[in-house]
Amino acid sequence: MDISKDYELLLEHILGLMVIDTEGNVIYMNDQCAGYIEVDRAGSIGKPIEDVFLPSTMANLLASDEDADSDFYFADGRISFSRRMKLRKGNRVIGVIEYDLLQEIDSLKQFIDKYTYILNAGAKQNAEQLKSLRRTNYSLADLVGSSAVMNEVKQQILRAATTNSTVLITGETGTGKEIVAHSIHNLSKRTLGRFIKINAAALPESLAESEFFGYEPGAFTGAVKGGKKGKFELANGGTLFIDEVSSMPGSLQPKMLRALQEKEIDRIGGADSTPIDVRIIAATNQDLFDRVSKGEFRMDLYHRLNVFPIRIPPLRERTEDIPELVMMKVIELNMEFGKNVLNVDDKVYEKLCGHDWPGNVRELHNLVENAMNYVEGDTLKPPHFNLRIDNSRIDLESLKKYSDPIRHIRNEAERKLINDILIMHDGNKTRTASYLNISRPLLYQKMRRLGVEL
Repeated sequence: MDISKDYELLLEHILGLMVIDTEGNVIYMNDQCAGYIEVDRAGSIGKPIEDVFLPSTMANLLASDEDADSDFYFADGRISFSRRMKLRKGNRVIGVIEYDLLQEIDSLKQFIDKYTYILNAGAKQNAEQLKSLRRTNYSLADLVGSSAVMNEVKQQILRAATTNSTVLITGETGTGKEIVAHSIHNLSKRTLGRFIKINAAALPESLAESEFFGYEPGAFTGAVKGGKKGKFELANGGTLFIDEVSSMPGSLQPKMLRALQEKEIDRIGGADSTPIDVRIIAATNQDLFDRVSKGEFRMDLYHRLNVFPIRIPPLRERTEDIPELVMMKVIELNMEFGKNVLNVDDKVYEKLCGHDWPGNVRELHNLVENAMNYVEGDTLKPPHFNLRIDNSRIDLESLKKYSDPIRHIRNEAERKLINDILIMHDGNKTRTASYLNISRPLLYQKMRRLGVEL
């Protein structure tokens, strides 16, 4: 291959390659770029970049002091992560060149998957350093589930990461709202900025303003000598995550609205406003619009927060994700507990999928952890969950045929308990008797009486 003759072939193999001049007009575009953004290549040459590809921010670099930068694009269902640099001839800037590092959501997902694999496969130290830098605990890989509704949530996270808009995450307790907030931050351009979180419900109304906006020295009795930065200032250049935003005190809401609209805050006792560059992600497990209708939350603040809404479905709406959620938790607990659980009995999933899950994923994780304390082999079985989930109902009509229905129900419960504990201990009578806190002879006697044959 003769590079001097085949340079055009090389250029055609660069994703999304485009060049503009100092006037912002397109002077070069390869076929791959034209096809991806769906424009006519020849007809685009000489046109202003905004007429060819409206979302482009290439021209911004011309007015910047930076020589290079990167950006996400999301347009018409297509996503790309692009790198651009100023073109120089001698000391003179003659244009900007841009090319894509990633195209399509699938490519971004593959990158995230590989990144996660590398971290899990041996880069623990680097992962901890990166977490320390980002100040977040979770990423998109922690949002487990492959159901249609969860895939849609992941798509929304990717979209939200390409913007700077305020995000309002809604969902019941235990659905993973904080994981979503962390994921958006980590995928956004603010990933190297700080991620600061605050729970609006945990703040006394008297302290809420100082926690959010800070105060100057001597602002009030008991104030720290040098003053204090609030959460907005701490998150400057990064993301502020406001959990349980529906519980924000009414007296604080006008000040919050001003901070969002004017992008500046006033410290308590301060004479001047402080400009801020903060992305807000808020979360609530309540119907915030219902709070507005009741006069408990300002409507104008609600609209400022609800720019990019993301709803996380409750676990009962995505029970097909339960096996994946269970196994991910089992793998995690194997390492923590020093166990080697490799399987989960199908009957366990039948039982779990029939539960209503008022506590959602958090409840499921707690349940699995509880069960892992009882398992002795390599398989989780129904008895390990028996005492914590039982959706069965007594057939009252069938009890009419028994002369002593109370005795029948008691015997059935005792039979089921002994049978399940025997299964739990792989048929070992000694461990079963010890678990039930009875002697082995008494266990054998009960087994014969109740017809337990295991």
